[in-house]
Amino acid sequence: MAREGTGNVGSVSDALPLRLVLASASPARRKTLQAAGIEPEVLVSGVDESLVVTERAEDLCLELARLKAQAVLTRLRPTDDQRTLVLGCDSVLAFDGEILGKPEDAGDATRRWERMRGRSGVLHSGHCLVDMVGGRRAEAVASTVVHFADISDHEIATYVGTGEPLAVAGAFTIDGLGGAFVEGIEGDPGTVIGLSLPLLRRLLADLDLQITDLWTKVAPGNQLIEPLG
Repeated sequence: MAREGTGNVGSVSDALPLRLVLASASPARRKTLQAAGIEPEVLVSGVDESLVVTERAEDLCLELARLKAQAVLTRLRPTDDQRTLVLGCDSVLAFDGEILGKPEDAGDATRRWERMRGRSGVLHSGHCLVDMVGGRRAEAVASTVVHFADISDHEIATYVGTGEPLAVAGAFTIDGLGGAFVEGIEGDPGTVIGLSLPLLRRLLADLDLQITDLWTKVAPGNQLIEPLG
């Protein structure tokens, strides 16, 4: 059925405009949404990630995504003029039988890279999407294989010295300085960044919504992004 918008692009004409609240402090996740035409509100959950203990990386990232979404939900109030969705995400790296979140310090990041170089791991990102209308929830994990370059001790020391690896799961990025040290991936690059847009699309469908319902901006070609509506 065709959808006509009054606010969000593509939203149903007789439905409330959608509001997406991202329960994450990650600038990369926010930028991923913005580049896809979605302007989220950001509300950091404050969840203590050390409280969740499990032996499976997929279970850990999904449980943390749930907790983040729930923590933010408790701080929101439904409004009469918007339909609020809350998205919680969390990422971990499964490597060599271990679950690797953010490094504890520079020494930890260095030791990880000394083990990871020239080898592969699996980056798991849990996604939990909650609709405040009726409390409906859709959730899943996206997983992507990451192949690391066989980098030198000097490259490891220099990279760790930038501080970037200390702020991210697995001690690496693909959308920053660490991108030079990743030889390839098998799966959705967004998973490695921390938010899979194809998975978000499927979760929205589980809630009888379309990702186009969240579009508020477009960027055809190389034009500047301009607000619509």
